[in-house]
Amino acid sequence: MLGNADGSYAEHSDFFHTRYGYFEPRSAQLKMRREARSLLRDFLQARAPDELRDFLREQLAPVSQWPDTGNRLTYRYLLPVLLAPDRSPSLRRLLDEIVERSVLANARARQPRWRRMLLQFNTTLRLSRAIGDCQRDPRTPPRDILDIVAHSAGPDRRQDELSEVFLSFLFAISGSVGFVLAWSLYLWGTHPRRDTPVEWIVQEALRLWPVAWQLGRRPTQAHELSGVKLEASDEVVVCPYMVQRNAAHWSDPAQFQPERWADPQAWRNPAFIPFGHGAHRCVAADLATQLVGDMLRTVLELGEVGIVAQGDRPTVAAAMAPPPFTLTLRNRA
Repeated sequence: MLGNADGSYAEHSDFFHTRYGYFEPRSAQLKMRREARSLLRDFLQARAPDELRDFLREQLAPVSQWPDTGNRLTYRYLLPVLLAPDRSPSLRRLLDEIVERSVLANARARQPRWRRMLLQFNTTLRLSRAIGDCQRDPRTPPRDILDIVAHSAGPDRRQDELSEVFLSFLFAISGSVGFVLAWSLYLWGTHPRRDTPVEWIVQEALRLWPVAWQLGRRPTQAHELSGVKLEASDEVVVCPYMVQRNAAHWSDPAQFQPERWADPQAWRNPAFIPFGHGAHRCVAADLATQLVGDMLRTVLELGEVGIVAQGDRPTVAAAMAPPPFTLTLRNRA
């Protein structure tokens, strides 16, 4: 279904879904995906070997509360990708506010509706103006994601629609990547495996607790799927959480067993879809998992890490966040 080889489902990506419908044309999506991936890849490759370590040593307090800290860390580290350093400080403060009030687990639920609406209005207004400024002053190559979004389509494209696409990048970087880092630390701390490669831990975290836990599609016409009759008015949902815990595809599927990734076959298992599948799979999935692995390894090398969980139930919304936990970091004797 996600591959959509026979065209039975309307092309759809939550990433490019806005209040005006589906952001099109497809060529604009592909251009944006390609340029954003290149920008992120170049940023990560240009970092000096000790830069991530220095960043985490400076940003990570001896006692920190998660998963919020994970969101803040990935956001701050990748902020130059979203907004070039020479952008307006007020625009950077706006993104800071969006992360605190819209990205963090349960952030929206903690605010009255009028405050959420006011932030949405202010965000749309200020991002639309910033996108308009970018369109009047094109840069080649693009400096940041804001440039990429601003020049992804023709001048007739609504700036408020483009602002929503930019927010998708912000939510992916600060929300999704931050939650994967938090899940990886949570599982490492609650299932101690001191000598397990961090790459296996990240993969197993993605398998057990995929941040994007449901993927919806709408049929283009009536047809039958696995014996179920579908109409064009129906919505079909694939749940990676269930697929990746299916005993038909995984041994001991509910257990945290990062050592399963020692088997090369596990990496080719088609029932592993934390980043989607087919044409709309996350184009930067490999870069995101590499960054999470690097951040996890670096955190664990900074000192003695302790994890104290404050529950075992995830926070379930559009993205699935781990239970709250406290991370302590002490210097090694």
